Amino acid sequence: MTDTTTTTAQTDAGVAPLEFAVTKNLAAKSSAQREEILKDPGFGTHFTDHMVDICWSAKGGWHRPRVQPYGPISLDPAAAVLHYGQEIFEGIKAYRHADGAVYTFRPDQNALRLQRSARRLALPELPVEHFLQSLRELIAVDGAWVPSGEDQSLYLRPFMFAKEAFLGVRPAHKVAYYVIASPAGSYFPGGVKPVKIWLSEKYQRAAKGGTGAAKTGGNYAASLLPQAEAYGQGCDQVVFLDSDGNIEELGGMNILFVKKDGTLVTPASDSILDGITRNSILELARDRGLTVEQRPVSLAEWRDGVASGDITEVFACGTAAVITPIGLLKGEGFEDEQPVGELALSLRQELTDIQYGRREDTKGWLYRLDA
Repeated sequence: MTDTTTTTAQTDAGVAPLEFAVTKNLAAKSSAQREEILKDPGFGTHFTDHMVDICWSAKGGWHRPRVQPYGPISLDPAAAVLHYGQEIFEGIKAYRHADGAVYTFRPDQNALRLQRSARRLALPELPVEHFLQSLRELIAVDGAWVPSGEDQSLYLRPFMFAKEAFLGVRPAHKVAYYVIASPAGSYFPGGVKPVKIWLSEKYQRAAKGGTGAAKTGGNYAASLLPQAEAYGQGCDQVVFLDSDGNIEELGGMNILFVKKDGTLVTPASDSILDGITRNSILELARDRGLTVEQRPVSLAEWRDGVASGDITEVFACGTAAVITPIGLLKGEGFEDEQPVGELALSLRQELTDIQYGRREDTKGWLYRLDA
């Protein structure tokens, strides 16, 4: 059973707002059921009661925006995404502040990255204003799902895929954009712990000129086998090399190195996803007076730097975990203990304090979703 209304939200730029039809889910979880889930939500296992759905066609552009009950998506068996993998997505969190307000973090950057991913996958570019509005529209009906527990958040997953039914290798003329949401508990419920990393030298997740810089499912599919290999080696994550043999990124996180002279180094390559968490960390590090370098980093530089003491700390970062110290690098025939320092945890505290409203946002990174 559903209840339908229509809302028009205001955007903050030149693009006209979309007029959303809102169909309420009359089978939504009760307050008691929702609160029981939010006590221990895990990650990606529970979903809110509604989702955003916007259509695109080559003739009509973006149209038929709506918020509707969360549920299965109907696809023709010939839908292009099922055969040619024309799909992209984003990951972003909503945070409950102490005053009850709901904010997210640098969503304009997620919107711009979604546009870059769309360009690479030959999908239509969703305007930034429509992206922001889609988040606000979902929070307008499912805002009660944003948890208030320590280090908890509501994980928002915007995604776009080719839904046109045809068999032929060309960009689809019909596309769907959705936003779903899942309450997320603390990534480290017992406190932040260093992780063990497996070096994949047999497999690559991306290559020069490929889709590595796009947030598309195929890159993650390519990482699943080496990730399973990492688990088999007793490791938590896998780190990849690029096609030149330099350090690239983890299966779903960027990597950073701290040198004893105070320099913060992160690999640079056109096959690396442009991490929003990473970019924010680099900016905070510059504010502290640290030198930041984005350049190729060889495996030899990493291993030799740790052995000599020139590298004093190694950590990974991403939306889900924020910052994770790396305690061990393991590969074929070697295990290198990694130095764990204080910078990673200090930057993590500063960043999460901004996200949760515990520290003043002097950069304008926060964006209110429930206003």
